[in-house]
Amino acid sequence: MDFQIDWARDRRTGVPEAVLCEGKSPAQLEAVIASAHRAGRRLLFTRLGQTEYAALPEASATLLDYEPLSATAVLGAVADFTRSGVGIVAAGTSDLPVAREAQRTLAFCGHDAPVIADVGVAGLWRLMDRIEEIRRFRVLIGVAGMEGALFSVLSGLVTAPVIAVPTSVGYGVAAGGMTALHAALASCSPGLVVVNIDNGFGAAAAAIKMLAARAEEH
Repeated sequence: MDFQIDWARDRRTGVPEAVLCEGKSPAQLEAVIASAHRAGRRLLFTRLGQTEYAALPEASATLLDYEPLSATAVLGAVADFTRSGVGIVAAGTSDLPVAREAQRTLAFCGHDAPVIADVGVAGLWRLMDRIEEIRRFRVLIGVAGMEGALFSVLSGLVTAPVIAVPTSVGYGVAAGGMTALHAALASCSPGLVVVNIDNGFGAAAAAIKMLAARAEEH
């Protein structure tokens, strides 16, 4: 099986290798799991749907800590939480799969990152009820679909950098997340940064790098 795992990525970039499972066959995933297991290495798997997980041989599946909601799996020991400072704010419970992908990625890297969910702007009081708690985080990941209004509102209320993750949640002109993506890119709130639609993993990677850069300054 022809694949190469980039074990040096963490040292080189500050973010470890992860395996995107979409488009890979059960045989390919089995080979990756077996190789990493033999080497005694930890590995994060993303976009591993329940059907794909169920198709894995039992010997491979039992090695993984799999969570259906986030479609993520971890091979190897769970990391101890040695770092914190990231908070994840999700507009609705429909956005939780993406929020949990970000949270599981951060947990894999040793970051404790609470999820504050169902605080979208359709009931602005829900966000304001928790805004002081939210302001305590050093980096925030905002997760929202529909029109993506949470991003500008949240970024306008906090000093921490906000990473916007548009989700493919919404009807009609929400267009699979394109409306939320465009809203985030066109935001009038300065300093808001944006990752691709449903990219909880990418948002977590950005947050890790932001925290590392701030740590180096002190």
